[in-house]
Amino acid sequence: MSHADAHAMHPPTATGLDTRKLAIWTFIGSECLFFASLISTYLVYKGKSLVGPLPHDASQCMLDGRMQQCEGVFEIPLVTFGTAVLLFSSYFVVKALSGAQRGNRKQLIGWLSATVVGGLFFVGMQVYEFYHFFHKGLGYTTNVFSASFYTLTGFHGTHVTLGVIWLSTVLVLAIRGKLPPEKALNLELAALYWHFVDVVWIVIFPVVYLMK
Repeated sequence: MSHADAHAMHPPTATGLDTRKLAIWTFIGSECLFFASLISTYLVYKGKSLVGPLPHDASQCMLDGRMQQCEGVFEIPLVTFGTAVLLFSSYFVVKALSGAQRGNRKQLIGWLSATVVGGLFFVGMQVYEFYHFFHKGLGYTTNVFSASFYTLTGFHGTHVTLGVIWLSTVLVLAIRGKLPPEKALNLELAALYWHFVDVVWIVIFPVVYLMK
């Protein structure tokens, strides 16, 4: 399919954008409102928990059916490293998109693979974190902090997982040689979504993990 044929299938809108790109920007706008509400809710209830475990400080919490002293649950070094990996993955997908647009299949596959691996690492880190918190006595209904924390970071983790799946499908197309330069928009749309989940985490990380 020629570039002209591809353009004819997805004509520009009144804004000059491809219809699919306009759709993804509209979706991202609605998701910004969604995460703004979750972050606002977390901040409203921040510090309102009556029992632990708490994010940073030692507190009294219920473990094994009795009240006892427990430490803060956050492991800042691990999450900081996971954050760095996620942010670097945004750079990786930019390099992959550049390769797709220039027809450099090796660059496309290499950098896109690195992006997927970075996303998988972040999701794995979050799964470990939730498992670790649960065994420290922090269930979803333990206190106000746990409910707002799991809801906010859980929804973000779900978005990252969907992004990894999306990028993986594009990677499969690239490996099969079905992502020529005229179809680079397929990767660009996924990259826009990926940048969005990264930007959201840039807000969540300091709000949740660094602010006491």
